[in-house]
Amino acid sequence: MKGIVFTTFNDMVEKEIGIEMWDAILDSVNPKSEGIYTSVEDFPDEELLAMVSDLSDRTGTPVVDLLKAFGQYLFHVLAMKHSIFVEEEPSFLSFLKSVDEVIHKEVEKLYPNPNLPTLSWKQEDENSLELYYRSPRKLCHLADGLIKGAAQRYDTQFTMEHSPCMHKGSDHCCFRIKVI
Repeated sequence: MKGIVFTTFNDMVEKEIGIEMWDAILDSVNPKSEGIYTSVEDFPDEELLAMVSDLSDRTGTPVVDLLKAFGQYLFHVLAMKHSIFVEEEPSFLSFLKSVDEVIHKEVEKLYPNPNLPTLSWKQEDENSLELYYRSPRKLCHLADGLIKGAAQRYDTQFTMEHSPCMHKGSDHCCFRIKVI
């Protein structure tokens, strides 16, 4: 997983809870990286998941909720650092449709073997979108938060159903999104 994910998680924990919590997580998890992350380097997924799990234990917040909250936070950081991708799309749904074909293609040009999820979509009408997520990482709850972050950025009210889910035996996740 790219280091920007780790540096952003570090920032979120320090800003939302405090540096003492970040230090406690690092002491407990004792990651191989020693918690020293650079945005372009790759780090093991297990480090992030271990830190999220430890934060869950310390705060009593379920891992799923932490991943969703982190996804929202991550979206805003990425949108600020790479604003062109958000600025080029006129709406929330058009942005979501552009992720795999535009953003992921650019990431693949910049980084070797970025290990990105596969996203595809189907649109029945102008206010609805089915977004299909596939990844061996099964970070669909992080994707849920990223979607919510995008909706905030586009100031869009929506409903979303997440079914089927890879965590329940499916080979993919489907997010059924309806703009209200």
